[in-house]
Amino acid sequence: MQRQGRLYFQVMWAHLEQQSFPLSPEQYGDRLEAVCAALNDLGVAQSVRTWLSTTRDRPRLGKALSLPLEVPGARASEFLL
Repeated sequence: MQRQGRLYFQVMWAHLEQQSFPLSPEQYGDRLEAVCAALNDLGVAQSVRTWLSTTRDRPRLGKALSLPLEVPGARASEFLL
């Protein structure tokens, strides 16, 4: 997500086993790989891993967790419209 020139990493509540989940297991894996690649390209993968392993918050139905990303250099401009 992008807001006011900043990028955010958001974690939503969803379950692959839910009947209403819109992706197949293969599509979900592909989506995760794409997100991981983008985080690696931005140079923020380690900070996201640290945040995910240390945050006490958990996503709830209808409420995402948001992490403002501190993107080094000018790389963020590649992702902002």
